[in-house]
Amino acid sequence: MIRIGILGDIGSGKSYVANNFGYPVFNADYEVSKIYKKDKKIFKKLNKRLPKHIHTFPINKSEITKAILSNKVNLKKIIKIIHKEIRKKMKLFLKKNQNKKIIILDIPLLLENKINNKNDILVFVESKKKDIYKRLKDRRGFNPSLFSKFRKIQINANYKKKKSHYIIKNDFTKKSVKNGIKNILNKIL
Repeated sequence: MIRIGILGDIGSGKSYVANNFGYPVFNADYEVSKIYKKDKKIFKKLNKRLPKHIHTFPINKSEITKAILSNKVNLKKIIKIIHKEIRKKMKLFLKKNQNKKIIILDIPLLLENKINNKNDILVFVESKKKDIYKRLKDRRGFNPSLFSKFRKIQINANYKKKKSHYIIKNDFTKKSVKNGIKNILNKIL
């Protein structure tokens, strides 16, 4: 099985690129939102660690946001609880797809949390900063302060780019992404 890890800046279009490969995708952000909606055990752990902030189940994203913005230690507490669960879900995904030729890992903190293997093929999604910020501002519920906090826990984009085996230039057109993916698949298959 070939594992392809998608790297890039927040809002660079990593999930869009991942979904266009045409192979099974493990999307960590999607898994986190499912955990918030359905996992009562995780709710109880978060409620115990952050009783001032996490009160409702399903977990309300605004409660998570307020917890993160009120104290930088809270983000670390949340990550510690959530990432353990995400690793379990990823293991299940890998087991379920063990016979697939390729799988895609769309995990924002892939390098930061050392989730990648040394044999993973890393693909960096490169987008212009002004395009990224314009897209982020158009997202429902975009919060510049929260964006800034998440940026601080991420490894510098230039470092990720250097670590990557391939770069896809995402100008937010289907053609550029499709061509980039086609070139990568031609080289690795």
